[in-house]
Amino acid sequence: MNAPTAPPLLLTAHTGGVLRLILNRPNARNALSSELIASLKSALDSAAADNATRVIVIAAEGPVFSSGHDLKELARHRADGDAGRAAYAALFTQCSDMMQAIVRNPKPVIAQVQGIATAAGCQLVASCDLAVASSAARFATPGVDIGLFCSTPMVALSRNIGRKAAMEMLLTGEMVDGDKAVQIGLINKVVAPENLEDEVLLIARKIASKPRGTLKIGKEAFYRQLEMPLAEAYACASQVMTQNMLEGEACEGISAFLEKRTPKWPS
Repeated sequence: MNAPTAPPLLLTAHTGGVLRLILNRPNARNALSSELIASLKSALDSAAADNATRVIVIAAEGPVFSSGHDLKELARHRADGDAGRAAYAALFTQCSDMMQAIVRNPKPVIAQVQGIATAAGCQLVASCDLAVASSAARFATPGVDIGLFCSTPMVALSRNIGRKAAMEMLLTGEMVDGDKAVQIGLINKVVAPENLEDEVLLIARKIASKPRGTLKIGKEAFYRQLEMPLAEAYACASQVMTQNMLEGEACEGISAFLEKRTPKWPS
């Protein structure tokens, strides 16, 4: 008799231009194992090249969005000949590459956070372009409590919220509720649990209705200019807008506005 097939670590659903990627390790608090990270990275890369996908939503099964790295997986490598150094370096690099795949993806990515998001799970939320959370959601970078400072989550966190708020989360490890997360800029809004998926889909579909090429240009420029000094950022943005003006979507959109008609975007 064959052993039962293990459920997939990542579920997918596609409707109306919106691709949902759903973390599916609820019994392990959706911990980001190497295998789950690989699945998520592969799905993100595929979505980037898929014209049918206009917006990506990252959600999760169960009461926890993600508890971060799989500590059992990490602990197993203590027995390696190098005490785990090579395995840890590979895993953290793999996870960093996946987080950057979100930022570099030409499609907007929305986190749908139904529950607790801690450590690398909080990093995943911070890496997304937008985030909507249930009122039951909580956020933390609690590595300091177990002697493992959340250094890689710190990268995404510190690029989303102010320094004092980021340092408070990193140094204390304390949970932040949804209202505080909105206040400090970690997420966009908090909604009732029963309204979470509908609210996310409403936003996703609104974005999906926008011209695809324009979204790609804008997202790429947004993250690129953030790392530049002011004058360089303006120079970069001016070049982007000049090129954008020459694109077909801008020609159609401006013509439609002047002619008082609905623009006809390419499919």
